[in-house]
Amino acid sequence: MLELIGNTPLVEVRRLDTGRSRLFLKLEHHNPGGSIKDRIALAMIEAAEKEKKLEPGALIVEATAGNTGLALALVAVRKGYRLLIVVPDKMSQEKIFHLRAMGAEVVLTRSDVSKGHPEYYQERAARLAAETPGAFYVNQFANPANPAAHEASTGPEIWRQMEHSVDAVVAGVGTGGTITGLARFFEKASPATEIVLADPEGSVLANYVRTHTVSKEVGSWLVEGIGEDFIPPVCDLSRVKKAYSIPDREAFKVCRDLLKQEGILAGTSSGTLIAAALRYCREAAEPKRVVSFVCDSGNKYLSKAYNDYWMLDQGFIERPQSGDLRDLIARRHRERAVATIGADETVLAAYQRMKLYDVSQLPVLREGRIVGIVDEEDILLEVYDNPGHFDAPVSEAMESHLVTVPPDAPVERLMEIFNRGMVAIVMDGGEFLGLITRIDLLNWLRRRKAEA
Repeated sequence: MLELIGNTPLVEVRRLDTGRSRLFLKLEHHNPGGSIKDRIALAMIEAAEKEKKLEPGALIVEATAGNTGLALALVAVRKGYRLLIVVPDKMSQEKIFHLRAMGAEVVLTRSDVSKGHPEYYQERAARLAAETPGAFYVNQFANPANPAAHEASTGPEIWRQMEHSVDAVVAGVGTGGTITGLARFFEKASPATEIVLADPEGSVLANYVRTHTVSKEVGSWLVEGIGEDFIPPVCDLSRVKKAYSIPDREAFKVCRDLLKQEGILAGTSSGTLIAAALRYCREAAEPKRVVSFVCDSGNKYLSKAYNDYWMLDQGFIERPQSGDLRDLIARRHRERAVATIGADETVLAAYQRMKLYDVSQLPVLREGRIVGIVDEEDILLEVYDNPGHFDAPVSEAMESHLVTVPPDAPVERLMEIFNRGMVAIVMDGGEFLGLITRIDLLNWLRRRKAEA
């Protein structure tokens, strides 16, 4: 497995608008661990072994946005080490499930604190390593084997695959290892090749490239794995002459466009990189040959960037606005987006559907019309004394007294319904439009605040 790391394919973008330039993507999700971080994980562990910092069966500790942890898990499994990973709590559930399935211990810590805070993920990992006898703290942010891996492998591969003709390479910074290693390689192989930074809007790195000062004002971003509130020790941006700050909305849109138009399922950091690369290509006065990366696969972000409802909740997908309560309905019945249950189906079917769709209540329909609503409490009360009632019609467990609101009702009416422990059922005459829950109202209020 470890011998499969590296030598990833390079493909040309054919359908996205690259202006007069040509854009090539190095498909790092083809590494066996699923990301570009496989390269540095192997390099850092092998360096530690050579330096006698790792005893057989030792505990490896690292702070990561997810992919370095997965890569370290792959190496640890093959080499017989134990692994403890500290991740910020904004990381996708897919990454966390993957880490735990590979045998890693995962510690979640706060993502709303910055470097220097004891709960910052790097501080927490360093402390856990120091408190554990014999543990090795990888510290990818300051480990020289990190950029060395890219200088020795990623850079030469690109140079060979591009037939020694590369005008620009666009990369992001998580630790800074990729962009530093590439800059060092191309400084020797092709000094004319431009190194371009793609940075999430809110990160301090793009502004540092432009002004050579680290801003004290740090924003927040949803893209995972890149962007920082400090300059990592291993990161050398001295050869980076151009930087782009990419909003989350643009990054996520590029991810989805890349899948629809090029057939590439890319992770969210790749969206930031490719958005910056597309800007660079379109701005170029002369045709350029540009390389960027698909850093990891989008299968780790299916619940986020590729989930229409999550995108709607974040305000990244626009819907026509009605100016009434219809704007608060996340899942609309007309769009077949509401999980429902037929009145003649069983209580067991309702219970299973709630689990399948991760919802706590279901509208009950008969001949297309809503006749009730069933929630977890209704089902529990129905079956607690007699589990045989799982086979009863759901109409026997549902609440048939419905609290409905018309689309033109004031928002204040929702709070009255929520205070009674109920969900708002929006009806337009006899037509069921959808449900409004507390989280729907919260999302709507947050969007209004962002627009203000």
